[in-house]
Amino acid sequence: MEPTPEPRAKLYINTGLVTDKSDIYNILRPLLKQTVTYSYFRGNQVASGGTGWVERLVVDHPEIASYFTPLAICLNLDSFDYLQFDTTSDQLLTYTLVIGSEKVVIEFAQTATEIGIEDEAPMRAPATAPDDLALDPDFIQMELLKSPDAPDEDEDG
Repeated sequence: MEPTPEPRAKLYINTGLVTDKSDIYNILRPLLKQTVTYSYFRGNQVASGGTGWVERLVVDHPEIASYFTPLAICLNLDSFDYLQFDTTSDQLLTYTLVIGSEKVVIEFAQTATEIGIEDEAPMRAPATAPDDLALDPDFIQMELLKSPDAPDEDEDG
């Protein structure tokens, strides 16, 4: 009697439906520290979408939420049932994370050069006065608050 062979690892070439969390993590890992576009679907209707920076990929921490914002994206693989990925004709990947009848479609964001607008808007120096920044829609001003527990810079330590 022949021994039962060990199950083989799955093979994905340019497309696939992936359910194993470690495989999903490895397929999504190139998204880390990248700007992506995302579309959130409920059924077949787009409910929301945007562009953001992939900050974290999380596995085996069901207490951490997945979130999509323009500043940061955190993908907790425990939030999703499976991943469907496909390769476009331009050799770019499209990732679809599915949970029930909802899904999030993620693609690498195109750069200005890729969409052909590098020469349309001339480069200009940013305004230096805070009032000028508040009026200029091309710039985002953020105020960073110091933690109340942080020591004052003037204190001797």
